[in-house]
Amino acid sequence: MSFESLALNDVLNRALADAGYTTPTEVQSRAIPPALAGRDLMVSSSTGSGKTASFVLPALTRVLAARGDASQRRERGTTYGPRVLILTPTRELAMQVAKAVYDYGRHVQGLRVATVVGGVPYAAQLKALRGPLDVLIATPGRLIDHMESGKAILSNIEMLVLDEADRMLDMGFIEPIHHIAQATPKERQTVMYSATFAGHVGRLAEELLRQPERIDISSHTEAHADIEQRLHWADDLTHKNALLDHILTTREVEQAVVFTSTQRDADWLADRLADMGHHVASLHGGHPQGRRTRVLQGLRSKHLKILVATDVAARGIDVPSISHVINYGLPMKAEDYVHRIGRTGRAGRAGLAVTLAERRDASMIQRIQRFTTQRIPSTTIEGLEPKRSEPPALRPAGKTFAPRPFGSKPFKPAGKKFAKAGPPRAPR
Repeated sequence: MSFESLALNDVLNRALADAGYTTPTEVQSRAIPPALAGRDLMVSSSTGSGKTASFVLPALTRVLAARGDASQRRERGTTYGPRVLILTPTRELAMQVAKAVYDYGRHVQGLRVATVVGGVPYAAQLKALRGPLDVLIATPGRLIDHMESGKAILSNIEMLVLDEADRMLDMGFIEPIHHIAQATPKERQTVMYSATFAGHVGRLAEELLRQPERIDISSHTEAHADIEQRLHWADDLTHKNALLDHILTTREVEQAVVFTSTQRDADWLADRLADMGHHVASLHGGHPQGRRTRVLQGLRSKHLKILVATDVAARGIDVPSISHVINYGLPMKAEDYVHRIGRTGRAGRAGLAVTLAERRDASMIQRIQRFTTQRIPSTTIEGLEPKRSEPPALRPAGKTFAPRPFGSKPFKPAGKKFAKAGPPRAPR
C-alpha cells in the first residue's frame, strides 16, 4: 500500500514525499481510512509505530475540507477557535505533535496552529488563541486555564484527538478531559490513542466515543525486535555508577537517554556526568519550557550526547540516533518501562536498553517481566561482575539467556573508579 492509495489531499502527499515517506505503517494504513470517513476510533499502537501521522493526516484533511471554496467561506463568516483539538499528557509530546502538524501541513497555505502547554508565558498563547485557528495542540491543565478565562473557544471543534489517553488519566486529568469534551460539539469526531483500554480508560472511551472502530496494532507484550534488552545487577550505588560509566564510554554509544526516578537524581547525575567530560543535560518537569526546548534541540542536533531524564519529561522524544536507553532508576510503573525503552530502536535502527538494578529492585523487575511477558536477560561486564548473586526468584529455570551482541566489540572494564557515590537515598 502507498500513501496515494489512502486518498489523501495532494498537498499532504507532497509533504509526505518531501519527508521521504512512501509507504504507510500498519497503524497508518489501518487508522487513516476510517478516520477520513469520520469514524470514532480506539487505537492501541506501540511507540515509534507512526501513530502521530495516523491522526495528524486525517486532522489536516478535515482542515482542508472545512475551508471549502471562497463563496462558502464568505457565507459562513469567520469561524473562531480551532477545528481540530489534540490533547497530550506532556509538553514534550505536544511539541512533537506540533512539529508533525507543521511538517505534514507545510504545503497547506495559511495553516494556523497553536500549542498551549504549561511552562510557557500566557501572553504568547493568548495571542495565538485569538481569531481563526485550524489546529490546537494542548495539555489539559493549561487548556482548562484558558477556557476558564474565556480565551479558549471550543464550540467549533470538529475533531478531538486524545493521544496517550492512559497516561493522561494516570496523571489525574480525567476531570479536565470530561470538562474539555463537554465544551465541544456532541457531533464531533473523537479518536483516542492508548496503550490499553482496560479499566478507567475503557470507561472514558465509552463515555466520549460513538460506536468506535477498535484498532489494535500491538500490545505491551510485543517483542521489540530492534531493541536488545539487558539487565545488570549492581551490589550498591558505587557499583551501579561504575557500570553506568563503563557503558557510556563504549564506542557503540551514539546518543543515550539515562532515566532516573526523581528530578533530584536527574540533576545530580547530569552534573556528575558533566564533571566527567560528557556532553549531557537533564530534563524533567521542574524545568521551564524554554530550557526544555533548548535541551531537546541540542539532542536532535547531536550537540548533546547524553540526556538524563524522568519519565514524564521523556514522553514524546523521537530522536532516531538514540542508540542506548539506560534505566539508572527504575520506573514507578511497569508500563513506563515499555515507553522508556521505546526511545531507542526507532526508524528501523538497532537499540540497546540496559537496566541497572539493585537487589531491592527485584520486585519491580518481576512486575516488568510479568507485564511484558518477557524475561530481561541478565548479563555481566568483565571486571565489573556483582559480588552478590542474582535474586533467587529471578534466576532462569534450566535455561541460560545470552544477550545477542550489540556492536562489534565486547564489553571491557573501564578501569576507572569514581569517588562520587551519589546523593542520599530515601527508602522506597
